[in-house]
Amino acid sequence: MRFTKMHGAGNDYVYVDCFHERMPDDPGALARRVSDRHFGIGGDGLVLICPAESADARMRMFNADGSEAEMCGNAIRCVAKYVYEQGIARKKELKIETGRGVLSLELDEENGKIERVRVDMGEPILEPERIPTTWPGERVVDAPLEIAGRTFRVTCVSMGNPHCVTFVDELTDELVFGIGPVIERDRHFPNRVNAEFVRVLSPGEVRMRVWERGAGETLACGTGASAVCVAGVLSGRTEREIVAHLPGGDLRLQWAGDNHVYMTGPAVEVFSGDWPDGT
Repeated sequence: MRFTKMHGAGNDYVYVDCFHERMPDDPGALARRVSDRHFGIGGDGLVLICPAESADARMRMFNADGSEAEMCGNAIRCVAKYVYEQGIARKKELKIETGRGVLSLELDEENGKIERVRVDMGEPILEPERIPTTWPGERVVDAPLEIAGRTFRVTCVSMGNPHCVTFVDELTDELVFGIGPVIERDRHFPNRVNAEFVRVLSPGEVRMRVWERGAGETLACGTGASAVCVAGVLSGRTEREIVAHLPGGDLRLQWAGDNHVYMTGPAVEVFSGDWPDGT
């Protein structure tokens, strides 16, 4: 099985071109094997680039633990780069089908290569039952969440997958590795949740770390950064356009007047190779 390793701001996945390769029999099991950073290729998961009836390509994304996720903002930029550079669809505006629907992408091309991609991430989902979370009411903004004897104020947003955003004074390993996995599996989140910890530097700038559902801490999370942009506005902490600094690099976010969130960031190919077992 031929594969390509790519990353968006350090959020790295193993990509398989299912236009030309056979669809894996068990993508979840394959994701667990290839994602292993000691005995596999290494990555945050597996992404399948597939044909689509209503778009230029379809993206299926599997976390490192084998679970399938609805959407990944960093991965979809890399899918767009691959689709363009491999000639699947040689267009600077692409449509990619995901678990959250068909998304639009604008590609920044230089000398035949795609370096950056702007993604229309769609409208944020704020109704608790659709995120989903069991909190009552119309929105979950600065709601109290009791974890290990401490109270955290959280804001919940779905960008096709669920996010729980906590604004903090300092970003610490204790929060990410200690509190993050507890929030992921908290009873308020029936489908588990991604946990973002955010320090506001100014109304237009934040620093953040993410504990991703099914993957652990990742160097970047595009849907998470989009959720942070929305949560910052809802809680009165940030403007509608921000720069998010993540361990793997920077992402630019805008919650625009059309109620869509737009994310701009890098897409980088690392290497290609052959995996001996494509099943």
